[in-house]
Amino acid sequence: MCLSKGLGAPVGSLMVGNADAIAEARIWRKRLGGGMRQTGILAAAGLHALDHHVERLADDHAHAGLLAEACGLDPATVDTNIVVVPRTDAGDFVVAAGEAGVRISAVGPRAVRLVTHLDVSQKDAEKAAAILAKL
Repeated sequence: MCLSKGLGAPVGSLMVGNADAIAEARIWRKRLGGGMRQTGILAAAGLHALDHHVERLADDHAHAGLLAEACGLDPATVDTNIVVVPRTDAGDFVVAAGEAGVRISAVGPRAVRLVTHLDVSQKDAEKAAAILAKL
């Protein structure tokens, strides 16, 4: 589970598993450069996010639904705060959205990715949805 998306932590993820899976994950984390020291401050940010932001994830999911609907998708198909929209013109759509004040990203030549998070308000989501619907 990623702590930095909707929960607003600067970094961090959680993993759940049995003791063997966790032990192996720790080995791979270090092999891949994840052996940071002095991580207490970052861990504290993750704990704060878990203590204060979990309930509001529903807001992010609702905002994602607004964006999905504006882009012609069924909001019921969006399970998280991330919406992937198929587009034959993904690159052009990203540019046009950016010029209109909505930052999105392409995930290949035929899809764009929209993400809502802690810093996207209901008003922001409605404004972005209106802009995307026009595009």
